[in-house]
Amino acid sequence: MPLRQRVEHDSISPVEAAISPLPDDVEALKALVATMARRAEEAEQNAATATAKLANAMAHQSAIEALIAHLKLQIAKLKREQYGPSAERSRRLLGQMELQLEELEADAAEDDLIAEEAAAKTTTVTAFERKRPARKPFPEHLPRERVVVPAPCSCPACGGDRLSKLGEDVTETLEVIPRSWKVIQTVREKFACRDCEKIAQAPAPFHVVPRGWAGPSFLAMLLFEKYGQHQPLNRQAERFAREGVPLSLSTLADQVGAAAHALMPIYKLIEAHVLAADRIHGDDTTVPVMAKGKTDVARLWVYVRDDRPFAGTDPPAALFHYSRDRRGEHPQAHLAAWSGILQADAYGGYGELYREGRDPGPVLEAGCFAHARRKFFELADVVSSARKKSRGQRSAMIYPIALEAVQRLDALFDIERGINGKTPAERLAVRRELSAPLMAELHTWLTEQVAKLSRGHDLTKACFYMLKRWDAFTRFLDDGRICLTNNAAERALRCIPLGRKAWLFCGSDRGGQRAAIIYTLIQTARLNDVDPQAWLADVLARIADHPATRLDELLPWNWAPRTAAIAA
Repeated sequence: MPLRQRVEHDSISPVEAAISPLPDDVEALKALVATMARRAEEAEQNAATATAKLANAMAHQSAIEALIAHLKLQIAKLKREQYGPSAERSRRLLGQMELQLEELEADAAEDDLIAEEAAAKTTTVTAFERKRPARKPFPEHLPRERVVVPAPCSCPACGGDRLSKLGEDVTETLEVIPRSWKVIQTVREKFACRDCEKIAQAPAPFHVVPRGWAGPSFLAMLLFEKYGQHQPLNRQAERFAREGVPLSLSTLADQVGAAAHALMPIYKLIEAHVLAADRIHGDDTTVPVMAKGKTDVARLWVYVRDDRPFAGTDPPAALFHYSRDRRGEHPQAHLAAWSGILQADAYGGYGELYREGRDPGPVLEAGCFAHARRKFFELADVVSSARKKSRGQRSAMIYPIALEAVQRLDALFDIERGINGKTPAERLAVRRELSAPLMAELHTWLTEQVAKLSRGHDLTKACFYMLKRWDAFTRFLDDGRICLTNNAAERALRCIPLGRKAWLFCGSDRGGQRAAIIYTLIQTARLNDVDPQAWLADVLARIADHPATRLDELLPWNWAPRTAAIAA
């Protein structure tokens, strides 16, 4: 042994030599290092495998949750389509389910990628592949751009150059082209007559707005974005500026006002159509309006003509009006020349319309069972009470009388779902056979409950809501055209609460009136399954030179889009 090694060996105490895990031999030490490296690699592989399996399990769980949410949403939609709304908050619940599905689908997609990345680091684990529903093909009307990948010049297997084409595989990818802008220059050449020295020139092209610069497609987009998609003009102006087209807010506002004025004849035709009906739905909602540095609470009223529940052939339409307050004089003015059946809530402002001897004719009240049911439902909301209790909040009392009232009213709704879309005579026959006995029993039962309850109890108020208007609530037993609810008007008003969250308030009373005009056009187009923006663009392009006696051709239910593209 060399002297240095011997000295170092002799310097190690017997105790250190006894507890040292390392061998003294170099070869043994190398073998130990190799073994430890192999074990570390195996541990790393095992960790990667465990991670991949865990990622697969998480991806599988996310896929199952997304599938369950998707199936629940489909079931809820099918039930609503077949049976109608079964509860007051069914629409909100559907919206919540759709939002939940969005998040679960995003989670599942993210977990799929994580599982794929984790499996790529192993040799024994296969990445989880989620089964997705077959995607519908892209619409045929979309333009196709072929990008041909260069074919190989020689066989990659043998190197031969004798290749023959067998076919091709096409993979489609959906892409979007950013919105493009263009300026259309209309050139009108001038000519001078050499005989009389007069100047000849083609007439100036039509503009929707006098001395205007905006084409009908641009104006339609402006109106639909503001009133149909609830995008205020300031946000639209910001987006236009980012796209390289700076337009001031005042400039855009000028175009909106002028376009609304140009569309007024169409609004008047829709108004006449709605007020020609024998039965309409009426409702109103709040809309904030600026007034002297603060906001006041104004109202938007809607009157809906919808004859589809009793197989009517007349097209549906929605008529909006604006008022600064909710005084009864406003609906009285809106319906001053109308008589028929009004389906609405129990707002006292309609009372003058129901007065006997009214000129030009009587207005008959038809009660809304949805409003009546809601008053009982709020006192029998078991789900909401359980949810509050689970959160440690104070839950409202559940009244058995309210539960029974909801069940009795739901039995009437069940009958109505079976006769929806049938003729008035068919509906009336079923109602007299099935609904009339239930209504008689309901009247007796409500009277008995009122006798048991205190005068100021919420249940008493709910009972009296129907008993005091019993003629209005039983009118559907004598007329097959009447619906049980006023949901048609409430659906038409749904756009207003959505808009309030975006534009916060109307700038003035004139702005509220203008909103009523455009809402009338957009909601009527939607009721007739017509694209509002495309329809508005075509109407704005044609209305100036369209014969006044044939303006009804431009109404949504009569509209036929032109095949030729609109220039400006």
